[in-house]
Amino acid sequence: MRERQAAQQARRAREFQAFVAGAAGRLLHAATLLTGEAPDANPRARALLTRSLAATYASWDRLRGEDPYERARTHLAVRYARGAWRHRGRGGPLARLSPVERLVLVLRLYEGVAEEQTAALLGLPLERVRTVSARAVTAVLHPPRGPAPAAPPALGEATSP
Repeated sequence: MRERQAAQQARRAREFQAFVAGAAGRLLHAATLLTGEAPDANPRARALLTRSLAATYASWDRLRGEDPYERARTHLAVRYARGAWRHRGRGGPLARLSPVERLVLVLRLYEGVAEEQTAALLGLPLERVRTVSARAVTAVLHPPRGPAPAAPPALGEATSP
């Protein structure tokens, strides 16, 4: 009996290791986009990923045909959303976005999650997801301009020292 349990646990560990080897890079990139950290200095994203993978491993035997990547991504999104107030962007192209805008944008564009699934995952109405997504895309593609440069002095005007 113990040998059988040990063999099952070893198989479970091998399956999970193979899953992590294939999915961790993409999930880490998604977490880094969410936290707004630099790719080479992302401790919050790594912690978020670690907690998400731990939750996925805890439910590994209950997946029964579910996609483990989708489960891990769901854990990642939910954990980010619960602590989003701590994850203000510190840089990068998504720094100007609110946490909800960042989450919707990453799920929709980077992860390719459908609007309906995003709405269900976040507990938002479908129209809200559409609005947030459109606003986030606009903010990223058309960032606000900086202040206008100072006009050069007109001909004949004295310049102050």
